[in-house]
Amino acid sequence: MKVVYSPVFTQVYTYDPAAEEGRMEAIYEEIKDRAQFLDAIPATPQQIALAHSSSHIASVASRGLYDIAALAAGGAIQTARIGLEEPCFGLIRPPGHHASSSSSWGFCYFNNMAIALLSLREEGLIRTALVLDIDLHFGDGTVNILGDKGWVRIFNPSSRERKAYLEEVEEALEGERVDLIGVSAGFDYHRDDWGGLLFTEDYKTIGQMVAQAARRWGAGRFGILEGGYNHRVLGLNVAAFLEGLEAQD
Repeated sequence: MKVVYSPVFTQVYTYDPAAEEGRMEAIYEEIKDRAQFLDAIPATPQQIALAHSSSHIASVASRGLYDIAALAAGGAIQTARIGLEEPCFGLIRPPGHHASSSSSWGFCYFNNMAIALLSLREEGLIRTALVLDIDLHFGDGTVNILGDKGWVRIFNPSSRERKAYLEEVEEALEGERVDLIGVSAGFDYHRDDWGGLLFTEDYKTIGQMVAQAARRWGAGRFGILEGGYNHRVLGLNVAAFLEGLEAQD
């Protein structure tokens, strides 16, 4: 599978769990033998402005975080574009789903998912999309930016029971067809991470559900990294999700 990535993402750009040393390396080491890595390219100012106010962009720049946040956003755009033709994953950071139009929190600065979908829509590559956010934390920033757009559906499963959680995901993927399915792929719901709920094999199941829905709808599919903080299991969880996402049956 093609994976959009940059060694720049291994930098400790600030002091929070999403930027912690070793996080990206744990994933890279686990998937390196199955991935075709492509270098991330920064989003343009015009692409970032599709999702964010000028004051917010200036605020991110004032903290010295513009370059790496723009690189993550650009990586998400590349991932989504490739996803139109084949499954793709964005091994990117900072994460993005807590970044709203004019503010951000939760280790996020620019909303990678929103920028990617708005850019593809601006280019005329998609008309409709579904965002499946499987992170432990509700993707409030994505809802803030995209929630009132009639062409995109956003779903954040929230059950605290494992079987019911997977059923929620399945139900979300049974609705009206879309052109593209984007997964905000957080892995902090894992039983050995903050959420304490899902098993590693559940991420493969979720990836398979997305793949099946994409084939049924004739849609593209992609995922981008959000949360996940236990380095011991993070790479295994990402690898399981990628295995499911590229499943052919």
